[in-house]
Amino acid sequence: MKPFLLTVSLLAVTGLCMAQSGEQKTKGQVLSLSEVMTHDPVMAKQGNTYYLFATGMGISVMSSTDLTHWKIEEPVFEEAPQWAVDLIPGYKGHTWAPDVIYHNGLYHLFYSCSAFGKNTSAIGHATNPTLNPSDPAFKWTDHGKIIQSVPYRDMWNAIDPNIVIDESGIPWMTFGSFWDGIKLVKLTPDLMQVAQPEEWHSICRRERSFELDDADAGNGAVEAPFIFKHDGYYYLFVSFDYCCQGAKSTYKVVVGRSKTVTGPYLDKEGRSLAQGGGSLVVQGNKDWAGIGHNSAYHFDGKDYYISHAYSMAEDGMPKLIIREMTWTEDGWPVVDF
Repeated sequence: MKPFLLTVSLLAVTGLCMAQSGEQKTKGQVLSLSEVMTHDPVMAKQGNTYYLFATGMGISVMSSTDLTHWKIEEPVFEEAPQWAVDLIPGYKGHTWAPDVIYHNGLYHLFYSCSAFGKNTSAIGHATNPTLNPSDPAFKWTDHGKIIQSVPYRDMWNAIDPNIVIDESGIPWMTFGSFWDGIKLVKLTPDLMQVAQPEEWHSICRRERSFELDDADAGNGAVEAPFIFKHDGYYYLFVSFDYCCQGAKSTYKVVVGRSKTVTGPYLDKEGRSLAQGGGSLVVQGNKDWAGIGHNSAYHFDGKDYYISHAYSMAEDGMPKLIIREMTWTEDGWPVVDF
């Protein structure tokens, strides 16, 4: 995110993100969907319970059995991971944009540690045999860093992870925010580290002003990748433009698709997302500003679009969005607002 475009201070942003994650509420409190404030939501379903993970101190967690009433759970981390505190200047436990996936008998949680508008960032990884906090086996085990971005070394930002398993059973992590866009890297079968020899791909980017310093996030405003498999294609959803400015947020979601996980991802007009393409899925309207940072799931015979959006009726408060996602005859996602 580009620092000078923000209209609030870092302190205000931190406070806003805490409110977005529901952290002003009490553990065990049940909220209706319209009450849930969140940022960067992802989900997993275990048994008859849905679990939501989102940006927040220690990673915010909620649970629901109906996608309508949400119970506040304990955060993933009671204390900030020490490896990240030591590694990332300015990181104090406010943890961004997680992703969760069940793989080989474990729930894997990937999370972002960073400072606003900088690519002094890292993506971490934790596992748990269950998401049910009442289960005696419930325990998050942190495995530390997967990747790290370093200013002037890397023209990418190690935040916003999403994990996808390809048709051959190979795991990949896509991630990125601003700079040179969205990357894809192969992981080891246990998801614990980058596979060797390393295999990287650039799968989405927007034009960036050449004269900007490498440490500047830049104006190629794309982030929050999520890859969803449907009917023989991999669909790459990304968020264009700017979040975190309340009613002034301009976030919108675009998509492209590919027959292979490594791309190229093409939009409806055949433009590559790696060359600035992308077909619009959702954008703001009179009721919602800045709809974005989405995830997508197939639950109980239906496809769902999950994201946050800023409520115009509530002065730009970020709310949890859950919509059924349908498909056109030629295979493009449709989300109604």
